[in-house]
Amino acid sequence: QVQLVESGGGLVQAGGSLRLSCAASGRTFRSAAMGWFRQAAGKEREFVATINSSGAYTYYANFVKGRFTISRDNAKNTLYLQMNSLKPEDTAVYYCAARKVGSLVTIPGRYDYWGQGTQVTVSS
Repeated sequence: QVQLVESGGGLVQAGGSLRLSCAASGRTFRSAAMGWFRQAAGKEREFVATINSSGAYTYYANFVKGRFTISRDNAKNTLYLQMNSLKPEDTAVYYCAARKVGSLVTIPGRYDYWGQGTQVTVSS
């Protein structure tokens, strides 16, 4: 069992930066692939980024490549999402998720555990 708690969201102007954190409890974090997803109002949840269990491999949605960086600190049981050059269209609730197995996937239904989400609002 893995419990996930996101933090770091807030209001930022376009072009600004935020760093999201996802604190995980449970012994399986270090073997879990992790992902960030987001859901804007009235839209479906969409994939943002994913990282394998060791942190050696990452994969990003095209719309965040070069702007967002996913990372993890297994010693701290924490997942991060550094978001730079934010745009108003990045406004959404951001969720972290964990998979029991370590492979990278982009489909929300393949993830086993979810956090409660943190709101990111980017003003123009």
